[in-house]
Amino acid sequence: MMIKVKQPGLATSVQDGGREGYYHLGIPPSGALDQYALRSANLLVGNHPTTSALECSLLGPQLEFQSDALVAVTGARMQPRVDGSERPLDTAFMVRSGEVLSFDYPKAGARSYLAIAGGIDVPVVLESRSTYALGALGGWQGRKLAKDDELPLGRAASKAAEGRALPLSLVPVFDREATLRVVPGLYIHRLTEDAVERFFADTWTVGSEADRIGYRFKGGQAMQFKPREQPFGAGSDPSNIVDACYPIGSIQIPGGLEPIVLLRDAVSGGGYATIGTVISADLDLIGQLQPNHKAQFVRVTLEQALEARRQYQQRFQRLSSLLGS
Repeated sequence: MMIKVKQPGLATSVQDGGREGYYHLGIPPSGALDQYALRSANLLVGNHPTTSALECSLLGPQLEFQSDALVAVTGARMQPRVDGSERPLDTAFMVRSGEVLSFDYPKAGARSYLAIAGGIDVPVVLESRSTYALGALGGWQGRKLAKDDELPLGRAASKAAEGRALPLSLVPVFDREATLRVVPGLYIHRLTEDAVERFFADTWTVGSEADRIGYRFKGGQAMQFKPREQPFGAGSDPSNIVDACYPIGSIQIPGGLEPIVLLRDAVSGGGYATIGTVISADLDLIGQLQPNHKAQFVRVTLEQALEARRQYQQRFQRLSSLLGS
């Protein structure tokens, strides 16, 4: 029971719910950038919500199935095709042995998630099958997929039905512009008041460097840091500090020029001041932004962030309830 990679796509990797509990050792959680899409796809084929699946970025793979399998594709609007014939998004469908699953270019969003009943049966590393490519850890040989790879499949645990579909009310809409809520961070006091106001007022453009480690945003005005005598070891750039931890979603602005939002494959600390953190409920949105898409950062309180997280978790609960898991 396996699938053979005929074409790997741009950046296709095995991801699951993530590798939690090792960040203090410098090992990030990895896992799907769009956790909601991952869970949706898995529930449609009868898997546990965080089962290992394929994350397909911008240009999808071509996969030859060597056994019959029930699959579902969620997330970015990348039309799936079986031997060239369209199959529905957000719906469980069969791929028969010998058939090839491929994807059109995304009409909206940036990352699709392909769940297969039984999951992708790669080894568990530190309690997860997720790929952390920067550390050559987990997934398929610690890297994104390559031509002629052969991925083993797990055995389906349930008899989920072909045609099971995500209710329209739970299908997300992917826009070319996103509003990202931010809790101001530990070092925002290092920026001048004018710079803080400009950061939240400007509309930013996703840079071409956007990946699983972080998204760089361009097009805003340069921001100034308050003058100070730099502490020993911090270097001359005013955006430098000696050292600090980096939460997932944290925002650094090297040189005061282009904000970088650190994502699920980011390092755990370093020498740039982090001015805030994109709230957990909005991280899925970042993973679905393509280069040249727009974003604006909006300041929220910790209480508002916690309420947004509660609503995000309730959405997961509704998803599981409606799909019977």
